[in-house]
Amino acid sequence: MALKKFTFNVAKNDGYARLGKITTHRGPIDTPAFMPVGTQGTVKGTFIKDIEKTGSQIILSNTYHLMIRPGVKRVKKFGGLHKYINCRLPILTDSGGYQIMSLSKLNKIDKKKGAIFNSHIDGSKFILSPEESINIQKKLNSDIVMVLDECPKKNLNYKFIQKSVELSTHWAARSKKAFGINKHKALFGIVQGGLFKDLRLKSLNDLKKIGFDGYAIGGLAVGDTQDEMFNVLDYLKNHMPKDKPRYLMGVGTPSDILGAVKRGIDMFDCVLPTRSGRTGLAFTWNGRVHIRNAKYKNDKKPLDSSVKKFDLNKYSKDYLNHLFNTNEMLGSMILTLNNINFYQELMFEIRKNIKKGTFSKFYNKYSRKL
Repeated sequence: MALKKFTFNVAKNDGYARLGKITTHRGPIDTPAFMPVGTQGTVKGTFIKDIEKTGSQIILSNTYHLMIRPGVKRVKKFGGLHKYINCRLPILTDSGGYQIMSLSKLNKIDKKKGAIFNSHIDGSKFILSPEESINIQKKLNSDIVMVLDECPKKNLNYKFIQKSVELSTHWAARSKKAFGINKHKALFGIVQGGLFKDLRLKSLNDLKKIGFDGYAIGGLAVGDTQDEMFNVLDYLKNHMPKDKPRYLMGVGTPSDILGAVKRGIDMFDCVLPTRSGRTGLAFTWNGRVHIRNAKYKNDKKPLDSSVKKFDLNKYSKDYLNHLFNTNEMLGSMILTLNNINFYQELMFEIRKNIKKGTFSKFYNKYSRKL
């Protein structure tokens, strides 16, 4: 049977909010979409089959971390990441660009060679060039591949960000060449430029000249405020290609997502639902619940009585409070699954309201509450 081509279509616009569908040979992705993060080939504290049951249609893994452990050779022996982790869903792999920033003390940048890393595990040396990042992602058999970029933290030095944009564009062109032609996979470019409007537009326009299957916006949620992030999205919303998916990387809170959808974004990922689940913060339709708080002792009510999946509504806040205050791992597992399920419910409701033409009303009701 012939593999399906990677395609994207917008079915409905409600203001700048877009209802769309990505088609991959592993299955469809309804947009706006949220991707649970499985950095090292696992969405922490959950089974892949449960991730699927939440309505998740794609997950994210990370090139740098999989390169370090278990190593791409081990994964390739299994036939790729999907078989290695027993996942039927499409997988997007980040290129390692974020780790160039987050592990900056362990690497140095060379325009020609790429990022020269000392492993955060044992100090061994790795070189992640644009070509090597693409090569690793190919061996992982990723469905959506990201170009290697430099993702600087918030910085108001114009010349510094300008130089970073030039480097990212250079690496994007090399990434495109290394990726070649594959109609069944996708390569996304990454728009950088910090908080500078002209640099963001230059980055985007240069990437459009190279040509990509989708366009991500990087370098946000790295020290900037929500207003600053939304300002950048406002700069770009009339310039982003209308026929390509738009991916806001590493974002974010429910209100971040609502505000970004309002500005035309189609795809999101963030560690927040899983990391919060491990530390005792639950996301619900009634707002956030810090389950460790003493006020939840003797509270017989569930986190959200409307949730029917996984019997999550059968666990009282009192019991969850007990689990976290005795460091029982079950508490983290329950809250992690609750949070991922909530995020997928949020995306479902966003899509439903865009389809009905009522997204603005939905946004006004929940943007501050969640």
